[in-house]
Parts: sequence; structure tokens; C-alpha cells
Amino acid sequence: MSSDIEIAIAGGHGKIARRLTRMLVSRGDRVRGLIRDPDQADDLRADGSEPVVCDLETATPEEIAAAISGVEMVVFAAGAGPGSGTGRKWSMDRDGAIKLLEAAVAESVEGYLMISSIGAEDPPGGDDVFSVYLRAKADADRALIESDRAWTILRPTTLTDEPGSGEVEVSGDPLQGEVSREDVAAVLAALAHEPRSRRRVMYVRDGDVSVADSLERYLEL
Repeated sequence: MSSDIEIAIAGGHGKIARRLTRMLVSRGDRVRGLIRDPDQADDLRADGSEPVVCDLETATPEEIAAAISGVEMVVFAAGAGPGSGTGRKWSMDRDGAIKLLEAAVAESVEGYLMISSIGAEDPPGGDDVFSVYLRAKADADRALIESDRAWTILRPTTLTDEPGSGEVEVSGDPLQGEVSREDVAAVLAALAHEPRSRRRVMYVRDGDVSVADSLERYLEL
């Protein structure tokens, strides 16, 4: 993969997405942010990305394909968000991610970074919103794993808005604990340029090793 690439981030105005955008832009990548609300466009421009209005929940795969045409990688950073009901967990967290996958296949976009969640590896069967959310994430992850894309799935532990320390633990096995959104973004920025991470599911939490070194230790296993 080239040293600088063009990346489309679905959910481009999200807390992780905006941090990721600024990191990618600072290293020379070109970022296209997919947003639902056109009023968010100026924020994305301020971050250095190109805003594209495309609501994954209502758009067709063909419309999403047009929105990501020409990029080399997509990132699924979208989500129904807190306060949403079970219906939107299916329509956004599962179906939105799968439609983005279908669009990536149609446009021959090889790279796909998925922001998933701890718990998606063994989701509970209850009808409460969080259980449904984890099953929706698990379904989306499964569709990506079964695809032929150069995918990477990152499952963070409990997210916080604390300033990032730049130090994490990355593992192929489920972890417990917390991790800042800023540090998750830093891991994703590194993964975008790390071909050894492709077709891997990994977990991340706060740690005491730099992002670069923690990833290197994991990828050498």
C-alpha cells in the first residue's frame, strides 16, 4: 500500500472518526468523511477532510458506492449511538456496515477497517438494547470476515473521552478495562498503513507500551 492513501470514514463526525481524521491528514492521507447531517460539513473541513453527505442507514449500496468511489480504504466508524432503540442497532450497526462492505466490493476498495466492540466475539442472547447491539456488531463482523476484502476488525474495551496516553495493549484475545477514544484512533491510524494487520481481529485497551510497539509485538506473534 502506498505511503499516503485516500480513506473514506463512515460516521465521519463521530468522536473516534474526527480524531482519526486529524491523525491521518497530519501524515499526508486524504480523508473523505461520510456524514448524515450536512450541518456537520464545516467541522469535517476544519479537520482537513472532504465531507460527503451519505446516510448509510437510508442509502442504497449503489449510493454508498458512489460516495466512496476512488478511495483505497474504508473505515466503519458509524453507529446508531446511545439512546437509540434496538431497531436502529440492526439498521445501522449491522446493515450500515454490511452496505458499506457491499459498496467496497462494487468499487474494488480493498481495505476495510471495522470499529467493533468487546463482547462481539460472544454476544448475549437477551432482548435488551446492549445485547442486541453486540449481536448486530457480531453479524457485521462475520460478514466482513467472510468477505474477500483486506479487512481488520478492532474491538476496543470500554471507551472513554480521557486524553490519550499513546500507550495501549493490543491482543488477539478479549481484554477487559478501558481505552480512550484518542488512543483507539491512534491504533486505527497505524493499522491503515500496516498490511500485516489484514484479516485479523484484535482487541485494545489502555496499556503501558506505545501504540507502535504494542502493535509490533502483536503482529510478530
